[in-house]
Amino acid sequence: MNHDAFILTVTAPPTLEDALVDCLLALEWQQGFSSYPANVHDYNARGLSLAEQVAGHQRKLRFQMYVEKQHAPALLARLKHEFAGSGLQYWLVPAIEQGVI
Repeated sequence: MNHDAFILTVTAPPTLEDALVDCLLALEWQQGFSSYPANVHDYNARGLSLAEQVAGHQRKLRFQMYVEKQHAPALLARLKHEFAGSGLQYWLVPAIEQGVI
């Protein structure tokens, strides 16, 4: 199946919110994105505070944006360069349809 667009989801620590928003807003081709708080549940407790271990989750931010195929490689390269070692997690999945109702 050939996909012309994707949905990029990025999960980031709250400390990176401003930097990630600035990075995404600087993209001339972007059509906007969404961000919202997320509780991340992970079997790996490394790096979690005692309170997070007890709660069973870590508070993060989740960003989602529609990305046309031709922009995906450069966007991922930019994120990997600007946020190297920061612990960002991402998923890039095919977008089946996009529109405004």
